[in-house]
Amino acid sequence: MNECFLNIDSNSDFSINNLPYGVFSHKSSKKKIGVAIGEWVLDLSELENQKILQSNFFQFETLNHFIKSGSTNWHNIRLEIKKILSVGSILETNSQLRDSVLIPQSKCIMHLPVSIPNYTDFYSSREHATNVGMMFRDPANALLPNWLHVPVGYHGRASSVVISGTNIKRPCGQTKSDEAKLPSFGPSKLLDFELEMGCILGKENELGSPIPIEKAHEYIFGMVLVNDWSARDIQKWEYVPLGPFLAKNFATSISPWIVPLEALIPFRVSGPIQDPNPLPYLKQNDPWAFDINLSASIMTSGQNECFDISHTNYKYMYWDICQQITHHASNGCNLQIGDLLASGTISGEAPDSYGSLLELTWKGTKPLSLPNGELRKFLQDGDSLKISGFCKNDSFKIGFGEVVGQILPAEINKNYLIENS
Repeated sequence: MNECFLNIDSNSDFSINNLPYGVFSHKSSKKKIGVAIGEWVLDLSELENQKILQSNFFQFETLNHFIKSGSTNWHNIRLEIKKILSVGSILETNSQLRDSVLIPQSKCIMHLPVSIPNYTDFYSSREHATNVGMMFRDPANALLPNWLHVPVGYHGRASSVVISGTNIKRPCGQTKSDEAKLPSFGPSKLLDFELEMGCILGKENELGSPIPIEKAHEYIFGMVLVNDWSARDIQKWEYVPLGPFLAKNFATSISPWIVPLEALIPFRVSGPIQDPNPLPYLKQNDPWAFDINLSASIMTSGQNECFDISHTNYKYMYWDICQQITHHASNGCNLQIGDLLASGTISGEAPDSYGSLLELTWKGTKPLSLPNGELRKFLQDGDSLKISGFCKNDSFKIGFGEVVGQILPAEINKNYLIENS
């Protein structure tokens, strides 16, 4: 194991065992590619310019070109970066070089790390699907008949995927209360978050060519945190018969650092027992769940303290990422480099492990009581929602950083509010 020459806190998300990739800018507006190491960003673009890193993948504004180079190159570049950061390296001994390529994260602006051609959101937590079914359908038959056989998903809007720190305007849309005879248009009153993980795809399949389950992991470049913002009142009115649309496509936030799959391998675990057995094309012989601790916290307007509201784990997902990939391509759909596949809301069995306010407050009937005395059924203007995640064993920690967004008031086009005559 390489020993890093930098003094990195043992609780840091970004040890030398992690080395997640991101896109940042510093001083100028030029976007550059780097990796997170401790409190710093290691500028891979500059390391290439100075011929310290023998590659030609990092003179771009996104990671797509590097990702396209393939898993063998990902592995080799990772080894090179570890050597550059190791005790006795040229970076340790050359202070001028060190100052030019190690930049404090606090002085960087982060950008979307990849160009995302397509975005798919799954619905793969049994506990989440059961809770939603109990609330909105039949508590005795909460799961729809297909759910235990199919990794259900829908195509989201790639253009509205945004980086952590982007403010989220409260969406407007058409809603209908149970008491009203007709729908109305206006700002969503039931704005929610969804705690999710996301996979960034690193390999393509040809149109018409499915991906075998035993090969699916080869298509994973890395993972990010995801907050799939959701307008529940818009969703309730519109989702029949074709599912989410305007309730979801106004914004989806992701964390800035992509943790490579290679860094996560030590944290592979078996997922929940699948009963009934999946059809043969989805049958897993290897464990592809991950032990990733996840949490969500809220900071209300005017406060400087975040209050934890949920603690859950990615290993609870009933359908794993390889099954999602294989099912997605089973009809011949061509997945592309940079595609974002989100897990769906991650909920556990305990009430404090639910991954959305819809569940945490049970559709608003059990408001959360925050330590500052405020109550929350759903998100209010000025609220900030933060999701964070990490893996940890006896030897080291792998963190994802965080994904944060603050809710801003809706922009209302008054012409939309005129009642039909």
